Amino acid sequence: MQRADEKFDKILGQWRRYFKKRSTSIDTTIIPSAILDSWNRSKEKNINPYIKKNSVLLEGRQLRELLEVNSELINISIPFMKNLHSCVAGSGYILALFDYQGYLLELLGDEDIVNYVKPSNFVIGSCWSEDIMGTNGAGTAIVEVKPVQIFGPQHYCICSRHWSGSGAPIHNPEGKLIGAIALTGPYEVTHAHGLGMVAAVTYAIENSMRVRKALTEVNIAKSYQETVISSIPEAIVAIDNDANVTLINHHATEIFGLPSGQVAGRQISDICNKDNQNFISMIMENESLIDAEVTILKNRNSYKYTLTCNSITTSNQKTIGKIIILNEINRAKTLVNNMTGAKAKIKFDDLIGDEIKFLETIEMAKLISSSVSNVLLLGESGTGKDVFAQAIHNESNRSNGPYIAINCAAIPRDLISSELFGYSDGAFTGSRKGGSQGKFELADGGTLFLDEIGEMPLELQAILLRVIEDKSITKIGGDRTTSVNVRIIAATNKDLKEEIRNKKFREDLYYRFSVFTLKMIPLRERKEDIPILAQYFVQKISNAINKINVKINDDVLAGLKEYSWPGNIRELQNVIERMIYIAKDSTLTVDLMPQEIIINNYVQKSNNELSESNNGTHKLILSMMQSHIPKTKIAEKLCISRSTLYRLLREY
Repeated sequence: MQRADEKFDKILGQWRRYFKKRSTSIDTTIIPSAILDSWNRSKEKNINPYIKKNSVLLEGRQLRELLEVNSELINISIPFMKNLHSCVAGSGYILALFDYQGYLLELLGDEDIVNYVKPSNFVIGSCWSEDIMGTNGAGTAIVEVKPVQIFGPQHYCICSRHWSGSGAPIHNPEGKLIGAIALTGPYEVTHAHGLGMVAAVTYAIENSMRVRKALTEVNIAKSYQETVISSIPEAIVAIDNDANVTLINHHATEIFGLPSGQVAGRQISDICNKDNQNFISMIMENESLIDAEVTILKNRNSYKYTLTCNSITTSNQKTIGKIIILNEINRAKTLVNNMTGAKAKIKFDDLIGDEIKFLETIEMAKLISSSVSNVLLLGESGTGKDVFAQAIHNESNRSNGPYIAINCAAIPRDLISSELFGYSDGAFTGSRKGGSQGKFELADGGTLFLDEIGEMPLELQAILLRVIEDKSITKIGGDRTTSVNVRIIAATNKDLKEEIRNKKFREDLYYRFSVFTLKMIPLRERKEDIPILAQYFVQKISNAINKINVKINDDVLAGLKEYSWPGNIRELQNVIERMIYIAKDSTLTVDLMPQEIIINNYVQKSNNELSESNNGTHKLILSMMQSHIPKTKIAEKLCISRSTLYRLLREY
């Protein structure tokens, strides 16, 4: 409710901005362009956005003629509308059928809701075309000739402000627009799949028209229902209160090794062999489950699935059965990894540099990639440990598997265990129903990159060691082990041997990680690569912000080579980005460089002069002042007081 209200308020603010302030500056992240286009069309038609009821209403003979002309559309649509309405009954939704002009032909909904909308003339015979009522689910779907969803104040007129409507157009077999279906309800209970359900119903209606001469309406509805259920990639089983199977799709019969068409009416316990009693118990003993893990045994093999189970209720909240959904875990992992970007993007060909030590590091990394052993990447912050980890994964035989990265220093100490290993249902207060998979399970078959491994708590290191040795994990709050096939690439900027001596890192874990150790080359040891990297970042960043033909001055490149780069490549990228943003033209010059770099370079170049005479000091001070470096910074870098600085200036 709170989220819906927040969304409502944001949209209402834009509505007021558009109508009351007459502003054309509308936030299209809140008001999609299709809605804004509809507002503009409605405004051009001089429609009053403040009308409180529909004034175009057919009655008597005109209404009878309207219904007669559209009788075929009405008769074909009603069964499908009833089928969809049965799914949303009691939720405050109304399902409405319209002709191609936007006239309301049929209305299905709970009696109290139907009565509630009568004052605004949302009744059979009223016209809800966009030309009459502005932006609305049915009218806009007819104009756009595609499914649309209108939320709350996205409606043009205030009489529809507190409703959410999903509309989809209907075409006859010849492709002519003949009407629309709309699912309308209070904005507070907007259905996440409302638009999809309406589109599915319109598809069913159109399909029914195409095959009406060959099949009866009942067979059409049944055939469509079975097609939809079978097309769903998950296995679906519905049971009644007596645990009799009332519906099962093809994927479910395959899981249980059953012949199609011989399951309906049988007990759920009959279609599962005796080894799957845990599955039966989970279904019968829980009112609701969401993505709980379950193992199904078939032909002496075990298969892992996520189990979702929910009660089926009538409009008066009477439970009449359960719907069971099984999703293969490997498929679910693939989906999660795709959605969360669990994929390595960098390859060795993407790495930039010609310095011999760097090239030797790449060659060693390529050799490491072909192994199955764990890898430890050592190096200062900003040297590209994460980049090498991705490249190693993409070069390995696990490249088609997931790549999961986790920063051990970025996760709170009390959460890192559940992040790595997951947790079972009810493991702790506030835990997700059905539990959650950890990074090890998500990385199964691929690579797990443990960045900042030196920050991992000592007590967790012992658990991690056992996981590496046993190749299995036990979730927090669970008692069942799950095998995992994961290659670990760990990285740290710490001296782990020193950490071992200080009792902050386990020696046995270190040797488990360091089968292969790869040391990253700091940027100060790659002086000849600095111009190449700088030019790369100039091109990358300038393209990203649409700054054309940005060039970097040779003096800047020379200055960049002189600097020691304690932050390595990451610092270099940040410096280039800053210079591009503050540059007034397309050339990056020395005056754009950070003062810290300029000062360091001056001091470094003039160390001998400083030690030999005050004349050298004077020259350095003058040079730094000509570069607009503040006197306070000059004194600080020369390790002298400001009074001494002023004395030297007077002497000079």
